[in-house]
Amino acid sequence: MSRLIRFERTGGPEVLQWVDCDVAPPAPGEAQVRHCAVGLNYIDVYHRSGLYPVPLPSGLGLEASGVVEAVGDGVVDLRPGDRVAYAGGALGAYAERRNIVADRLVRLPDALSFEQGAAMMLQGLTAQYLLRRTYRVQPGDAILIHAAAGGVGLLVCQWAKALGATVIGTVGSDEKAALAQLYGCDHPIVYTRERVSSRVRELTGGEGVAVVYDSIGKDTFLDSLACLRPMGMMVSFGNASGPVESFDPGLLGKMGSLFLTRPSLFAYSARREDLLAMAEELFTVVLSGQVKLPINQQFPLRDAAVAHRELEARRTTGSTVLIP
Repeated sequence: MSRLIRFERTGGPEVLQWVDCDVAPPAPGEAQVRHCAVGLNYIDVYHRSGLYPVPLPSGLGLEASGVVEAVGDGVVDLRPGDRVAYAGGALGAYAERRNIVADRLVRLPDALSFEQGAAMMLQGLTAQYLLRRTYRVQPGDAILIHAAAGGVGLLVCQWAKALGATVIGTVGSDEKAALAQLYGCDHPIVYTRERVSSRVRELTGGEGVAVVYDSIGKDTFLDSLACLRPMGMMVSFGNASGPVESFDPGLLGKMGSLFLTRPSLFAYSARREDLLAMAEELFTVVLSGQVKLPINQQFPLRDAAVAHRELEARRTTGSTVLIP
């Protein structure tokens, strides 16, 4: 017998239930993993609330780390006892143990803790594709990252700084500004006091930034476009304030022949060889010390609803992990 978080209807954190379940032996191509830590991410809120519809009843969560307990037929590169981590695949990471398709698992280096493994996969792989593939940040680039004191934000700040970029970030308070600055943000902007695009233009001598990484969505989209230099790239990778409203693509031309993309980790890591290469680059930059993983909150897995309330109220910074 194992336990997991399940929800039978969409809504607020109160719909999350802590229930018993049976875990069958792994099917061919699967591995059974006993979770040691589970990652909390804003996409979990989208699934729970119904913004991203899923068949119900459903498990929740896309990221965890743990130990392989059994493997199904055809799995040749994993064995019981292996330390592993993953991000993506079917929902269900909010569980004590589960079966998962083995080719979504990567071996977790011994030098990284399970908490680090759970905190780094979804957010760290997101930072990797944003900085190294969607727009390949170069030395001397000025970039803007929204929610700079959040999980992805703090990773992007550090990694972009290590790449030689000037990092501008938006935050909601002076406390979060200080945290972002500690992790490599050259110019934190408290968006409740300043118009972001005006401040970005001031900081860049009127030029604008090469790229905006925007996980906020509706509330920041148009002002983010106004931060870009000609032929700059707008990367819309989340909807914390709601989905972006429809607009005339001609606006991109009027504002300087801008580029717009809506990427997802699942597209970038769909091929196993890409997943392994992304994870290797992530693990390397973390083990080098250039990127640190600020795990600033931990909650028991059974208290996932409490963690969701804190996340949605923007009372969290860095990464949050749930402990089974």
